[in-house]
Amino acid sequence: MQQQAYELDAYGGYAVAEAPAAARATFIRRTYAHLVLAILAFVGVEAVILNIPGIENVFGAIFSMRFGWLLVLGGFMLVSWLAERWAMSDASPAVQYAGLGLYVVAQALLFAPILWICSTFAKFDGVIAQAALMTLAIAGGLTLAVLVTRQDFSFLGPILSIGGFIALGLIVAGVIFGFTLGLFFAFAMVAFACGAILYHTSNVLHRYRTDQYVAAALALFASVALLFWYILQIFMRSRN
Repeated sequence: MQQQAYELDAYGGYAVAEAPAAARATFIRRTYAHLVLAILAFVGVEAVILNIPGIENVFGAIFSMRFGWLLVLGGFMLVSWLAERWAMSDASPAVQYAGLGLYVVAQALLFAPILWICSTFAKFDGVIAQAALMTLAIAGGLTLAVLVTRQDFSFLGPILSIGGFIALGLIVAGVIFGFTLGLFFAFAMVAFACGAILYHTSNVLHRYRTDQYVAAALALFASVALLFWYILQIFMRSRN
């Protein structure tokens, strides 16, 4: 088994599409194992954050500031950029894992206020579980579709980049000028997140090197987290 693992790791410089079948299968298993671990770590970190005594006062202080949420988003984007660079680094596996861990913590901090609201107010009972199940069902279905058909969705890259900048601009404008983006935007972002899952899953099959499973897991986790965020908002709005 050790000899076999060594032979598979010897293809670390190869693009997945060019590597032998055994190396491709190992890369895919490692990627999705790390994705599952990232999701479990997210749940664990979130549980710790939400059980910190007085955490609601921290949330209140942030959102009492006029541009508090904008500062949170700005900090999240900066940390995300750094985490992605670390995860893509060829320096050492430790740096890659540090990037994935940093990103998981950043997502947990970003989600903490909305999950605290859902877990505190009775009208949102069950919303988290419903949103999580729907997120897993959609993400699982899209993943299975790409893995079975082996379609290359790399053409979605430029579309997602432009859409991401437009969405970010709308979010920033909403915070600055105080308007709500509404359900239409939430549904549009669900579609955007689905496109991101297709794109990153396709990259797992065609674009990454076989030694970049940590970076691949981070990209997939980011897409799944985005999908969960907006599905959760849709369910919350349905209760208002």
